[in-house]
Amino acid sequence: MMAETRQQLRGILKQDESMSRHTSWRVGGIAKQFYQPADINDLAMFLSQLPGEEQVLWVGLGSNLLVRDGGLDGTVICTSGVMNQVQILDNNQVRVEAGVACPKVARVCAREGLTNSEFLCGIPGTMGGALAMNAGCLGSETWNLVVQVETIDRHGNLHIRTPDEYEIAYRHVAGKKDEWFVACVLQLQAGDKEDASKTIKSYLARRSATQPTQQPNAGSVFRNPEGDYAARLIEAAGLKNTCVGGACVSEKHANFIINTGTATASDIEALIAKVKETVSQVHNVDLIHEVHIVGKEAVNG
Repeated sequence: MMAETRQQLRGILKQDESMSRHTSWRVGGIAKQFYQPADINDLAMFLSQLPGEEQVLWVGLGSNLLVRDGGLDGTVICTSGVMNQVQILDNNQVRVEAGVACPKVARVCAREGLTNSEFLCGIPGTMGGALAMNAGCLGSETWNLVVQVETIDRHGNLHIRTPDEYEIAYRHVAGKKDEWFVACVLQLQAGDKEDASKTIKSYLARRSATQPTQQPNAGSVFRNPEGDYAARLIEAAGLKNTCVGGACVSEKHANFIINTGTATASDIEALIAKVKETVSQVHNVDLIHEVHIVGKEAVNG
């Protein structure tokens, strides 16, 4: 990207940025180019100037993401801290931009007396990430609330789409190729502010008691198999506290892998593989990881 082009942009452009600063596991190699847009219009300008063959990775809070130690050759677009507008609309609807943290959505809606989004407080990522994978917890899923999404393509063009244009399932969303979510409209219900806030506090207390929230992790590593729980299978296979390098299966919740302080992405990926292999041998169940693994292997020597 030429210097004169950069001057037209209002966001923050960095070269050779360590992804360990932008993932909740605190690991990851170097991204060749890293951009934090000022807003959706600035993002559109940036994308319109990218080469057509450029690989693009979107990152919010960096949860549910493992960037390998060898890094990324393409461009990372980071929405965390930007694209963070929450707008209350008519008819109990809320427009949320992709960079808004899911727990913030839950809190804002509760304060407005809007309910059904309380479960979002348990999703440790942004709305963009929640839309991309149909994130959920406590028996609810993101797309149950969605009535409209706004997307952007790699040329910087904006589109309005509805849920019926997507294939939506458990931890799965498929739609137009090379379009990414920049905002959504959620349909909520009018309710009691105090009850909604109490529900959120209860959810957060339960999360703190049952998950390793004080240690670097990426949320749930594996999808729950139909009719069972990944955590139960992992614990029953005797894998709690199993470690590879600085990466360990959490003692608090077996479907979480924590970075004890010295883990590399390779350690985490190797531990994911070890858990999958052991659970397959013990239970004859093939766990599917929901963590998105990207980037190149580190070159030794």
